[in-house]
Amino acid sequence: MTWTVAPDPPDSPVAAALWRAYYTEVSDRFYLLHEGRRTDPAELEREIAATTWDELRPPKGTLLVARYAREPAGCAGVRLLDAQTAELKRVFVYEEMRGKGGGAVLVRAAENTARAWGATRLILDTRHDLVEARALYTHLGYEETAPHNDDPYADHWFSKALH
Repeated sequence: MTWTVAPDPPDSPVAAALWRAYYTEVSDRFYLLHEGRRTDPAELEREIAATTWDELRPPKGTLLVARYAREPAGCAGVRLLDAQTAELKRVFVYEEMRGKGGGAVLVRAAENTARAWGATRLILDTRHDLVEARALYTHLGYEETAPHNDDPYADHWFSKALH
């Protein structure tokens, strides 16, 4: 079985299913850690409905969808912030597909996309409780940096030079 990655419209049915799974997982992790509960379903629906994902539309952004054995398995967003800097957003792989290399495939595809746009650096932020993500980024050569934004949910910021 092999991975493939290709752009997909951020409002496609495949993207919608991936967004829902992503938000459910990261939101549940946050609330379980901080409040001992899962996300309120109505709150989750409001958050999903309030997000347009316009930042992941060409020409300055894209949503990459990974497929394993031709089935949607994960996603990553990348957007160009300025002529040299791109940002990696919302890397996600369905839980049942983890451990098969999909996260690394998605991040490398995002790096290649950023390079094609002329970016020389890829940045990202993540939370402390997303330990798997932090391990992946470190394994792929990202270095922890000072904060590059004021996202209230970000605890760790990373950067990687794109050669």
